[in-house]
Amino acid sequence: MRILLLCNKSPYPASEGGPIAMNMIIEGLIHAGHTVKVLAISSNKYQVDHSDIPEEYRQKTGIELVYVDLSIKPLAAFRNLFPGHSYHVERFISPEFKNVLIRILVQENFDVVQFEMLYMSPYIELVRKYSNARIVLRAHNTEHLIWKRIADTTRNPFRRFYLGHLATRLKNYELSVILRFDGIAAITEQDAAFFRDAISRKSRGRQMKARAASLQHPADRFPEVIAIPFGIEPGKFPETTGESEFPSLFSIGAMDWIPNLDGIRWFLDHAWPEIHKKFPSLHYYLAGRNIPDHLKERPDPNVEIVGEVKNAADFMRSKAILLVPLFSGSGIRIKIIEGMALGKTIISTTLGAEGIHCTPGRDIFIADTAEQFVRSVSACVMDKSLCQAVGKEARDLVFREFNCEQIISRLLAFYQQIGA
Repeated sequence: MRILLLCNKSPYPASEGGPIAMNMIIEGLIHAGHTVKVLAISSNKYQVDHSDIPEEYRQKTGIELVYVDLSIKPLAAFRNLFPGHSYHVERFISPEFKNVLIRILVQENFDVVQFEMLYMSPYIELVRKYSNARIVLRAHNTEHLIWKRIADTTRNPFRRFYLGHLATRLKNYELSVILRFDGIAAITEQDAAFFRDAISRKSRGRQMKARAASLQHPADRFPEVIAIPFGIEPGKFPETTGESEFPSLFSIGAMDWIPNLDGIRWFLDHAWPEIHKKFPSLHYYLAGRNIPDHLKERPDPNVEIVGEVKNAADFMRSKAILLVPLFSGSGIRIKIIEGMALGKTIISTTLGAEGIHCTPGRDIFIADTAEQFVRSVSACVMDKSLCQAVGKEARDLVFREFNCEQIISRLLAFYQQIGA
């Protein structure tokens, strides 16, 4: 098969959640013997120079990048207050991207065009016009739900109102556009259930309108939905050799993603003071790109700001207990999957563990309050053998349920299904 991926950011380098998930699909499809072409946005938020991409990667993916300025523009953001606009999506509309896409579609034939994330959906009609390919949405998240959860946890009433408004606009757009795809590959069962329910309600609505007008039942074909999680290649996660720093706590993730930043600030404000009081020699390491100055300048004792690391896996191997304090967001937390594959002990929230069929106390610790974080950290710090046992169970879980080869096989079967 020939597959074109339209990406809202470059899958190379695979240094944060979205690119890691995209690259897993790309590498998996190529390994399975299929031809992949990548057209991606490079932006002020995630800028990649084509010349910095290794020649081997360029050759096997045919990757092309188009620069799009995603900075916030006050006038356009103001327009979002009025019906018919979703500023989240409108920022990704680019004449330059459109022209490159047309050229690619005219020059090459594809069996599938996969839209990586909702933000690429303004280009659906362009693909329909220039290609007979089946169109798939790879839904990394339920996008509006991220912003709804951010709004729900925001204290400032004006900011909460605006973010809630953004979420409503985005939800309306999300619900209106999903019927234009042939298939939706959600990253979690929870997200897949949302899309199935929305499509079912749309279908019932059309049936009722048809009956009311005494028309024959409309023969519209609605998109198929499947849950296709993120996958790992077990061979890339050998058992850790050598001692990690025990006890030690760490978090890693892009700090320009609001749910990550809000979660870390909450943990430092509400849980860390008590943890430090109980374990005054315990260190908490914070790694990730774009850590803001106000986080670096906090006076929290024994909190080490590492910043962006060259090799995330090596950094994770060197520490003991991974904290993922998330209270907003959607989709699946790739760093949890990777941490589990490395045999790390994970402490996260119920929301953070969403999409992972884990069992609290066996392969993960779940903490939704400051007190629960303190108890979970205490249990892990005081019992190294417990950490090792939980880490082993976590490793077994992801090797069993998140195997890349099996996931790619399911995705290819889904392509065939929607093309039937």
